[in-house]
Amino acid sequence: MKEKLTERDIEKLKKLRFYLLDMDGTTYLGNKVFPGTLKFLDLLRKQGKKFLFLTNNSSQDAEFYAQKLQKMGIDVSAQEVFTSGEATARYITSLKRNPKVFPLGTPSFERELEKAGCILTDENPDFVVLGFDKTLTYEKVKKACLLLREGIKYIASHPDINCPTEEGLIPDAGAIIALIKASTGREPDIIIGKPRKEFIYEALKKMDAKREESAIVGDRLYTDIRSGLEAGITSILVLTGETKLEDLSSSLYQPTFVLDSLEELAEIISN
Repeated sequence: MKEKLTERDIEKLKKLRFYLLDMDGTTYLGNKVFPGTLKFLDLLRKQGKKFLFLTNNSSQDAEFYAQKLQKMGIDVSAQEVFTSGEATARYITSLKRNPKVFPLGTPSFERELEKAGCILTDENPDFVVLGFDKTLTYEKVKKACLLLREGIKYIASHPDINCPTEEGLIPDAGAIIALIKASTGREPDIIIGKPRKEFIYEALKKMDAKREESAIVGDRLYTDIRSGLEAGITSILVLTGETKLEDLSSSLYQPTFVLDSLEELAEIISN
């Protein structure tokens, strides 16, 4: 049984000003937008609050996802979408100005890196950077393995092993990480995407947000809620996707709040 919110809970929810939103299972399911999604986003804009849609998929850029959401009737700009690819690019350039990078990624991922100021090269790079590379070749893997054996710093955009598609599950970044580990014995020095706190930190930086005024909203305990817990922000589980109420009792990752949907959240913060 879901616990009833206290007056203190409601006041805390009303004070939130920055929202990190999961997409599939939270704002829509498949191609169906949940009834409360548009109401919630409209309310945030009217209240002067900010939000970012988050995705671990680094094979496409924010513009791609903005267009996808727009086709579903969700009015959103590319600036309101944050991919693990953009987060990775921002993180790398925070470590070093104009870093030299050897990428394993799609052309879109490479453009994301270059836009942030990275210099793409296979000669003496500062970093090997791995994304969800749908254009992966043996030559790329071979070069990456040779560089990693030299001790080059190794960063990955996200850890997902499989990516769900209409055809079924296909190998994602985590599967490529496993391939490279089988050859070199190395795993990434850091992984950026959910459930890692670095993804959340970079998203908050983009919004110029304070942690105490921020929340992540999602339907998965082991990615959305876990990343909120690790980053030290409010975590809101919605029961419109993967997680069911009975799953909470056996999970290590307990959300700050459990709500039925974005529609319920909208009702709380509108009053």
